[in-house]
Amino acid sequence: MSLKKVALIVFLILLVDQVLKVYIKTNFYLRESIQVFGLDWFQIFFVENQGAAWGVELPGKYGKITLSLFRLIIAPVIGYYLYKSAVNNAPKLLVIALSLVFAGAVGNIIDSLIYGSIFSESTTSQIATFMPDGGGYADPLFGKVVDMLYFPFIQDAMWPEWVPFLGGKTFTFFNAIFNIADMAISTGVGILLVFNKRVFPQDEKDNKVVA
Repeated sequence: MSLKKVALIVFLILLVDQVLKVYIKTNFYLRESIQVFGLDWFQIFFVENQGAAWGVELPGKYGKITLSLFRLIIAPVIGYYLYKSAVNNAPKLLVIALSLVFAGAVGNIIDSLIYGSIFSESTTSQIATFMPDGGGYADPLFGKVVDMLYFPFIQDAMWPEWVPFLGGKTFTFFNAIFNIADMAISTGVGILLVFNKRVFPQDEKDNKVVA
């Protein structure tokens, strides 16, 4: 796959991810939700998190800075591997998967790196503004990641009584709230896992039995 196509994939993912995040951040109250096409199981639900993909968090201030620095280190490594794979004519699926993971990583890095400096705080009673007079809500690297995609396919269901610890309790499936960057990362990793043999083909000579 050519570098131009790789750049286009990364650019489009980043564009959609950031445009949606900025729109949500500047038009929604925190935890505000709307149904898409009137569907209960497809909602825009605005939340923010301090952590990694799918809302995973590391506790405390040092947890946040550690995660942000890790992102800043790992993203260039993925980008370099992506570049080498593209120029060396690696399998197309590998290049696509790496493009998705790289774009997703950069998308969430942007939130952590600059959102705290360019937006005011989002609350349940206040919509954030861009470049507020009093400055942003956090220092660089301490920005919160914007999430908004919510697909609660099964809501207020109840675990059977015989299920240990959970019996009789209600649950929602699927209750994760995520963003386009998270989707890109998950899809890329999924491709690497599901199509492992096509993504990392073994050299035929490695499969020959030496007599």
